[in-house]
Amino acid sequence: MRQLVSWVTSAGVGFVRASMVLVVSMLVPAVWAAAVVLGIWWAGSPWSWIPEFVWACLGTLALSRPVCRMFRSLVAQWTGTVIPAGYRQPGPVVRMSTGYWWNGFSYTRSSRDARREQRMRIRWSDPAGWRDLRFTAIAPLTVGVIAAVPPAGVAAAVIGLSQPTLAARALGVLALVVAVACAPYAWRSLEPVAVRFLGASPAMALADRVDELTAQRADATAAQAAEIRRIERDLHDGAQARLVSLGLSLATAEKLMETDPDRAKALMREARTGAATSLTELRELVRGINPPVLNERGLIDAVRALALDSPLEAAVSADLRLRLDPPIESALYFGIAELLTNAVKHARATRAHITLTRDDNAIVAEVEDDGRGGATERADGGLAGLRRRLTVFDGTLEIDSPAGGPTRARMVMPCESL
Repeated sequence: MRQLVSWVTSAGVGFVRASMVLVVSMLVPAVWAAAVVLGIWWAGSPWSWIPEFVWACLGTLALSRPVCRMFRSLVAQWTGTVIPAGYRQPGPVVRMSTGYWWNGFSYTRSSRDARREQRMRIRWSDPAGWRDLRFTAIAPLTVGVIAAVPPAGVAAAVIGLSQPTLAARALGVLALVVAVACAPYAWRSLEPVAVRFLGASPAMALADRVDELTAQRADATAAQAAEIRRIERDLHDGAQARLVSLGLSLATAEKLMETDPDRAKALMREARTGAATSLTELRELVRGINPPVLNERGLIDAVRALALDSPLEAAVSADLRLRLDPPIESALYFGIAELLTNAVKHARATRAHITLTRDDNAIVAEVEDDGRGGATERADGGLAGLRRRLTVFDGTLEIDSPAGGPTRARMVMPCESL
């Protein structure tokens, strides 16, 4: 009895899923069928079919992406297989010094025109768009035909059983048996077909990876240039100015050594104080580039020192027992520093907990604070910069920050040395 109930349930679920696959796969053919019917209905001249043909083409273009998105969603819900869409994302629109806007393709007079042209160019040049059009032609002839068996069997059974003849009723019963037997399996062809024709090809995956690496290189170059400008500004405004003043004080003291020894000694004391201050500023500057404790003792001790210096009541938990590559340690260290700074500055937190663990071949750093939450990632904000810093190493950043808190940030950094 239990097996019978399970089979009936499986058949019912399969029938519903097969019907959904059939409906979605036949959306584009239905547009063409409607165009053909209208063309026949309004046939009056040899050129009367042109408007219907144009509307059918426009309908196909408009439906291709939504149809493929529905197929991907159904596959993910029913089988757990996630098929990446692979659509190209629009890049930033930048205003040039001339007043024109650059969208990656051409210059326009306004940001609105730049974004509109950018969307159109990406839509027409995106290989994923043409892949969707191909799939809308393949789906009705593959998954659509197979998924049509259970609904067609039920329809044939209803028609056959409503007839008075014995042969028609027998055919109706046979059609019903076929429909029930095929229902649990008719929709399952969707997954292999969708994975084969909706997934990105190796060439497209390689092109997407090249675009991603190009964007990462641009971000890394911009970040490096900004860091160099910061170092130059700090040196020019701080240590360099003090060293110039120190040189002038020493030159003046040298001239006053014989005529005014007391004044010369005072200048020497001021010069010594200025030298100590310059040394402190240089040490702070070097610490901003890469903290000495990070170079000498590794990531865990550097994070613990960071937690001690933080105004938060921060605790550190770590189970790592090895040194990582310096670039990875530096990226994680400054990422944790950025998250602690955000917790103090924006979330108004009082406590934080930092966890450093390893998961297979990856380092996982988690920062949780008791702040007010509501953290959002802006294009020009610190979280976006942190994500770009991690992306250079194929790392990821996940933020869970509901309103009212707490905020949990999780950084995952692949590391083959584990």
